[in-house]
Amino acid sequence: MSFTAVQHRAWLSEQDCDLDSFRTLVERTADLADYPHALAVERNVLLYDAERVLAAGRRDVQAELVRALTDGPGVVVFRGAFPDRVVVERATEVFDSLIREQYAAGTTAGDHFAKPGANERVWNALEKAALYDPAAFADYYANPVLALVCEAWLGPGYQVTSQVNVVNPGGLAQTVHRDYHLGFLSDEAAAAYPSHVHRLSPVLTLQGAVAHCDMPVESGPTLYLPFSQAYEPGYLAWRRPEFQAYFKERHVQLPLGKGDAVFFNPALFHAAGTNRTPDVRRMANLLQVSSAFGRAMETVDREAVANAVYPVLLRRKAEGADEAWLENVIAASAEGYPFPTNLDSDPPVDGLAPPSQADLVREALREGRPARILRDQLRVAGERRAS
Repeated sequence: MSFTAVQHRAWLSEQDCDLDSFRTLVERTADLADYPHALAVERNVLLYDAERVLAAGRRDVQAELVRALTDGPGVVVFRGAFPDRVVVERATEVFDSLIREQYAAGTTAGDHFAKPGANERVWNALEKAALYDPAAFADYYANPVLALVCEAWLGPGYQVTSQVNVVNPGGLAQTVHRDYHLGFLSDEAAAAYPSHVHRLSPVLTLQGAVAHCDMPVESGPTLYLPFSQAYEPGYLAWRRPEFQAYFKERHVQLPLGKGDAVFFNPALFHAAGTNRTPDVRRMANLLQVSSAFGRAMETVDREAVANAVYPVLLRRKAEGADEAWLENVIAASAEGYPFPTNLDSDPPVDGLAPPSQADLVREALREGRPARILRDQLRVAGERRAS
């Protein structure tokens, strides 16, 4: 089936994942002439000089970045995005201090796509860094390149989150993946969303990374597959063996210097690489920036609503209500999405996401737990999610 035909489907399935169509889409060459503000194209990755870009017309640059991230290669690198090395080094000191505190407390943070122990990770590094050293935080996040790209992709009101990732010498590569939102769902869960949501997910977030050390290719900077973000069934394809093998064969990888920044469409197939150096402790500040529109209009205490409704669900189930009726009520009352959460205290148990409120209600209803038990479970889960 052609890629164009897939675009008109209301629902996607694994049967729509065709490697030949994927190859046709990604085996293209980015033309520098299409991106007049770019400095160069290297292995289909657009390279920009931060100083030059900031001196150009803001809207023109932003329009070009949107094209690059949507229909173009899907990944851009800004050389010298953080030109003041003192600012980067102060932030690095803060991140190192946070990592030392984690070790002292006997806690370690795992990674979604790599074996435990391969990386040192600081979840919610944005909040932790701000509380640890507000001045260093302010100098770092005042960065105009970050604001330029975030506003271009997401518009105003964007929400920045940050996770520090350190891959030590010998640290192994991640598996290829797409990112949040649909990239964190199982194939079955992703397939439950209509195709227009598959097209929507990439424009709800922006992925970025700031290099906090020089990263030669041997140290394992991120692997990318340019143009792969445009493949509509990609959220159902990235786990398939033939797509993973193709990624291993065709990915590109560029060195980064301290203070460089890379930004990419979250639907781009990518993975952190293996650190093959004996002495480079590869540190990056991973930025995940969300649209302001990823929120409901009203504040609802869904924990209170779920607790109020649960006895009715128990009673109606005993009276013979069917599964669809019960599920409809759960969907309207309990929070069906596990994010945002505190990944230090509420890590994924199975898969890439922790259980949601709705998952807890379903489980309690299935096992016939008393309302007081569910109330305690929801309270504890809420405490785990709090920062």
